[in-house]
Amino acid sequence: MENVSSHKHFILDGFNELGALRPFLFIPFFSMFVLSLSANSLLLYVVISERSLHSSMYILIAGMAFVDLSLPLVFVPNMLLSFLFDWRGISLTGCLVQMQFFHFVGTFQSTLLVWMALDRYFAICTPLYYHEHMSLPRFLKFIIPPVVRNVIMITLIVSLAGKLSFCASNVINHCFCEHMALVELACGSTSINNLVGLLSLCLIIVVDFIFIAASYVVIFSSVLRSGTSSIKALHTCITHIVVMSVTLIVALIAFLSYRIRNNLPAAVRVFFSTMYPLFPSCFNPIIYGIRTTEIRQHILKTLTGCCFVKTVSPN
Repeated sequence: MENVSSHKHFILDGFNELGALRPFLFIPFFSMFVLSLSANSLLLYVVISERSLHSSMYILIAGMAFVDLSLPLVFVPNMLLSFLFDWRGISLTGCLVQMQFFHFVGTFQSTLLVWMALDRYFAICTPLYYHEHMSLPRFLKFIIPPVVRNVIMITLIVSLAGKLSFCASNVINHCFCEHMALVELACGSTSINNLVGLLSLCLIIVVDFIFIAASYVVIFSSVLRSGTSSIKALHTCITHIVVMSVTLIVALIAFLSYRIRNNLPAAVRVFFSTMYPLFPSCFNPIIYGIRTTEIRQHILKTLTGCCFVKTVSPN
């Protein structure tokens, strides 16, 4: 019974239902990939190069841009090659490595939103002590626990997935190695994998969401008591809330679509699973960068400077 061979090579078969139309998916996904890389790179460059933006709020925005820049690099290039050249194969080791990086980097989308909520809480509710609270030695107590939590939970779910036997199909109905897409191919019991997957969902995304929601309830209460003096800060909070809501809703739909038995078509599940990392990566730099006045001014200055150089260089 235990000597059944286990697959060590898999085929990523996401969107296979589209048949001959599948290669055309290259166009929208490549466009989103280029948008993500260019927008986040520009945002990172502006924050790093401008000394006036070297404060906590802008550093956190740059951190989000780095995550949004890194996450598509983990899976989009392979996915695009799959669309164009039908390169769908991946080893079990490669699958687990991709899964580790994808889920670990992805956890920081919600974790950074927690840190941004803390930044706004200290700025609005305790403005006199803002710089003291946001100094690195003091803020480390808010950085280390979520990072340790993310490392432990993601390493645990990937390790448990690596111990499974895959003796039936080796076709992963996905465009990259997502945890549940691989686990559902196992021929043994996966109850512990499902349990740990749900536990990681609760301890990371749900806990982060509750913490962020509670922070903004306190912030809004403080703003209402203070009158109009914190309206500008409230504008930034609303921006964070919009991005947080979209990111967490899409992520929850993607996670739960693999864990709740329903009649959801496979292509729809794959679509949500690819959108929850890609959508925020494309639009976060617009929300956090363009809607932030100081960053918007420096971006416009950078872009107009590039246009001026291009105009002058031929002469």
